[in-house]
Amino acid sequence: MRLFKVGDKVEVIDELMKGVVLGVSLEEITIESEDGFVMKYAPNELVITSDVDDIKVTNYQVAKIKAEKESTKRKRQTTIKSKERNAPKMEVDLHINQLVKSAKGMTNHEMLNLQMETAKRQLEFAMRKRIQKIVFIHGVGEGILKEELNFLFGRYENVKYYDADYQKYGLGATEVYIYLNP
Repeated sequence: MRLFKVGDKVEVIDELMKGVVLGVSLEEITIESEDGFVMKYAPNELVITSDVDDIKVTNYQVAKIKAEKESTKRKRQTTIKSKERNAPKMEVDLHINQLVKSAKGMTNHEMLNLQMETAKRQLEFAMRKRIQKIVFIHGVGEGILKEELNFLFGRYENVKYYDADYQKYGLGATEVYIYLNP
């Protein structure tokens, strides 16, 4: 790859842009376009040109630079960490203030029934949509809702349930894994 110097006439590889080099550093080249705009590019995004008809850059060199540019793009792909890959796809917060605007006037029995109906509806929704992992956030409290949820999940043969990630939820959540039939 040829080194750039101030005063070189250049073209941008992937754009219809020509200009003159104003400044050079290891990581970027500053150019002034034919329209008078000052812009910065990476060295692998530019090729040196000439006013004369003789070609200083061959097609091979352009292809090589494009290949370098593509290889740097591919390296930037983010990899999904195993923690994120195994993260649940769905969370259901069963706190009563998340289910109704006001729990004023509701008995404990009515609140528990609403929470259980919501849990059952969301679990069956996940089964229909083939979502394998769900976290039901029930809170710590006296443990009545958690016990009722365990009873509900126990009625399904294709479901495994266990305490959710302690670091994220503490003791107030249960994760459900649904075995999907092919």
